[in-house]
Amino acid sequence: MLESETTNKYSEKRVGRDVVKTAPKVSIITPAYNIAEFIAETLDSVFAQTFKDYEIIVINDGSPDTAEFERVLEPFYDKIVYFKQENAGAGAARNVGIENSRGELIAFLDGDDIWLPEYLASQIKFLEENDYDLVYADAMQFGGSAYDGKTFMETAPSAGEADFDCLLDLRCNIITSGTIARKHNVLQVGMFELERVSAHDFILWLKMARSGTRIGYQRKVLLQYRVRRESLSGDSIDRVLRGVDAYRRVGKMFELNENQQSIVEKHLNRLESDLEIERGKSFLLQEKFDAAKNSFVKANEHRRSNRLRIIIGLLRIAPRLILRFYRSRRAAEIAFVPNDEKTN
Repeated sequence: MLESETTNKYSEKRVGRDVVKTAPKVSIITPAYNIAEFIAETLDSVFAQTFKDYEIIVINDGSPDTAEFERVLEPFYDKIVYFKQENAGAGAARNVGIENSRGELIAFLDGDDIWLPEYLASQIKFLEENDYDLVYADAMQFGGSAYDGKTFMETAPSAGEADFDCLLDLRCNIITSGTIARKHNVLQVGMFELERVSAHDFILWLKMARSGTRIGYQRKVLLQYRVRRESLSGDSIDRVLRGVDAYRRVGKMFELNENQQSIVEKHLNRLESDLEIERGKSFLLQEKFDAAKNSFVKANEHRRSNRLRIIIGLLRIAPRLILRFYRSRRAAEIAFVPNDEKTN
């Protein structure tokens, strides 16, 4: 059974009877939105941890699959703290978990990812032995996408000290489900952004690095990171736009030196090119060859490339040849290209 109470007009809190009364070392924060089919596997991976001094806080962020989600949660109710609130976004949901956490450490775990059994023990040891304030690990990607079988760091590598400039320049890349941080450091910078914005985790890591948080990367695969095909398909353009939005916000939120401003401009230029490339792919698949050519021309203006020039040339003289090539050689990638409404 659960003790239930209304915490405010937005959320309901339920505390399982087996949740420890004393403050645990670690509070695990898991936001939930449309993950009913995955949450049991995620929670099972927590209960399989070799390190046991934790509490689990699950925040249902107004999910449309709430009925099924709560049915799946029933076997776990006694062992978790459960919040249900109106939809406010993943950042706001994580903040609810942080505000109600009792641990000195915060571990973030998305509700469709899976920790390996030694995850907590290994990460906590790494953090404490090296006097870090935040640590992150590598992950094996799975879920039926083109990234299956590749580690997170193969596609988004980390190199050098994870300071503000390295994070800003994407030379260090933090995976949220592989992150443990001291609660004090998270609170010190104001937690996640409350607005419905993209890349709120990226912004938080930047704020923490700017405030002096010591960040360490443990070069071990300690979790499985689910990359869902549906989270990529139909979202290619949106994903690039979220990156553009994030870097524009960085320029407004932080006082940047000349080098940091050039880093932001470099990535915005890259993202503008990526945006036109994704639009070009979509137009190509719709056999809108002139529109596809124009998009690739704009992409090449942002980022000069021999490959783009070849594509532009082929679109002028043999558009159906390049379409056949793309369909035959890029089948997995085609599944990720957005539909008509994304390009209008």
